[in-house]
Amino acid sequence: MHIIVSQEIENVCPGFVGAAVEAKVKNTPYSEPLWQEIYAMGEKYRATLTTETLKQLSGIEATRRVYRACGKDPSRYRPASEALIRRMLQGKELYQIDTLVDLINLASIAYGYSIGGFDADKFVGDTLTLGVGREGEPYEGIGRGMLNIAGLPVYRDAVGGVGTPTSDNERTKIDLHTTHLLVLINGYDGREQQVRANAEYILSLAGKYCEAQEGHYTIYR
Repeated sequence: MHIIVSQEIENVCPGFVGAAVEAKVKNTPYSEPLWQEIYAMGEKYRATLTTETLKQLSGIEATRRVYRACGKDPSRYRPASEALIRRMLQGKELYQIDTLVDLINLASIAYGYSIGGFDADKFVGDTLTLGVGREGEPYEGIGRGMLNIAGLPVYRDAVGGVGTPTSDNERTKIDLHTTHLLVLINGYDGREQQVRANAEYILSLAGKYCEAQEGHYTIYR
């Protein structure tokens, strides 16, 4: 998959660095050992963060800043990483979806980056472009119905939007039949070393819990 970062994004975040992680995988409905890792992460954060201090995490702070620069209120349309950690801090259970989605959520929580997880076989074309959502642009968020993505960073394939830091699109979502995984890490804080570490962590989780093969990642700007 070829990924282009548009001038729109460069204007509001000149230091942006992303990682595209790909692997052949075998999804399952549930993994108990994975959820033990998720619970342990929740305990760690409840001991060290509050719903206010989590906004200071580098990946979350930078994503919120880009939302504002694009014209979106980050407290109304929260980046997914922030929403997940907030839920943990409030003592609420995370939604259990399937093993691939659950491990992507763990990777997002662990590093604070909003991460898009996709069934790569559902894309139209071989190019994704990262731009900014437009007024009236149709977009069906997973489990959220039609979402107003005006002012949100958005990846588009040949048909339209597939992913934002708030919610990915129903059209390209992961399901139990997914065998070709693509994960996009959005480093709006420009910290390439952290983005690479997050990519390697995803490959490690996918190998441990989803029998990942041919796993690799590429950095893009």
